[in-house]
Amino acid sequence: MSNTSHSDAVVALRWRDSPGYGRLEMVDQTRLPAVFEYLSYDSAAGVAEGIRSMVVRGAPAIGVAAAYGVALEALRQQSQARAVFDAALDAGFTVLAESRPTAVNLFWALERMRRCQTHHINESAPEIAAALLAEASAIHDEDIAINRQMGEYGAALLPDGARVLTHCNAGALATAGHGTALGVIRSAVAAGKRISVIADETRPFLQGARLTAWEMVQEKIPVTLITDNMAGHLMAHGEIDAVIVGTDRVAANGDVANKIGTYMVAVLAARHAIPFYVACPLSTIDLSVASGDQIPIEERAASEVTGFRETQWAAEGVKVRNPSFDVTPAELVSAIITEKGIVPSPNADSLRALFD
Repeated sequence: MSNTSHSDAVVALRWRDSPGYGRLEMVDQTRLPAVFEYLSYDSAAGVAEGIRSMVVRGAPAIGVAAAYGVALEALRQQSQARAVFDAALDAGFTVLAESRPTAVNLFWALERMRRCQTHHINESAPEIAAALLAEASAIHDEDIAINRQMGEYGAALLPDGARVLTHCNAGALATAGHGTALGVIRSAVAAGKRISVIADETRPFLQGARLTAWEMVQEKIPVTLITDNMAGHLMAHGEIDAVIVGTDRVAANGDVANKIGTYMVAVLAARHAIPFYVACPLSTIDLSVASGDQIPIEERAASEVTGFRETQWAAEGVKVRNPSFDVTPAELVSAIITEKGIVPSPNADSLRALFD
C-alpha cells in the first residue's frame, strides 16, 4: 500500500494498516499552522465529512481521499451479506460525491473506483474490497509521480531568481505529495534555482497564510506573505516575475476554476505583462464542460466571511456572499502545466490533444 517514503516534508494524507482493515489519516488543515494533527477515518461517510469540512482540500488530495473512502467502506462491509455489501458501497459512493461540487478530481476518482468495482463484480466481497484498496493506493502513488513530472516541466518556465506569486494552496497539502503549483517551485529549487515565493493570504479561509506559507517555511524556501489586495501594488513596482496557481477544474476551452480571487490576480498579471501559469494533472481537465460558465461554483457558509474561528468582526445580521471559486478565462492563462508537458495559450484543440 502507499506509504510516506517519498522525501516531501509535508504529507497531507496517508494509509495505515491496522487490525481489521486499516484507516486513512489526514492532516487537519483547519487547524494549521497552530496545530499539526492527523485525524483518523474508517468509513466513506467520515471521509466525506473530512472533505466537506475542509480537513482535506485541494482537488488532487480530495480525489485521493475519496478513493480511500470507497475502499474503507468496502473493507468495513466485506463480511456482510453480498446485498448489504453492495448497498453500503453504493451509499458510500453517493455520500462522497455529494461532499464538494467544484473539484472534478473527486468525481474522476470515484468513477475510476466504480470501474474497478465493476471489473471485479463477480468476485467475493473481500476480493472486491482488496481490489478497491489497491486501486486507491495506485491513485495515491500516481498523484505523487504526476506532481513530480509536472514540477520538472514547470521548473523550466521559471528563471533563476524568480519571485513567484501564488494564490491559495496548491502544495503537498493539496495533493498526495509534492504539489502542483508549489511542486513547480519545489522542483525549480531542487534544480538549483534561487526561487522566492509571495503568498496571497487567500481570504476567507486563509489557505495562503495558514498553509502555503507554512509549507514553504517547513522546506526553507523563502516566502513573503501579503494580503490579497497587495498583489497589484507589488506587480506595479516590478516585484513579481511570474504567477503560478493550481486549479479545481479546467473546462474544455481552457477556462480555469480556482480559489476565489484567482481571476483578479490573472487580470492584474495580464495588465503588467506577467506570465500566469496553471499547474494541474490531466484528471483536473474536464472535457465534458465546454466553458467555465458551466462549472458549478460552491457557495460556502457566511461564517467564513464574517469572522475566523472564535473571532467575529462583521456586524450581526449582515448579508454575506461566499463563492469559494471563480473562473479565469483561458485568454488570461499563459500556459497550463500538466504531466504530459506545457500547453501554451490553452484552447479546446490543444487540451483535447493531451488525451489523444
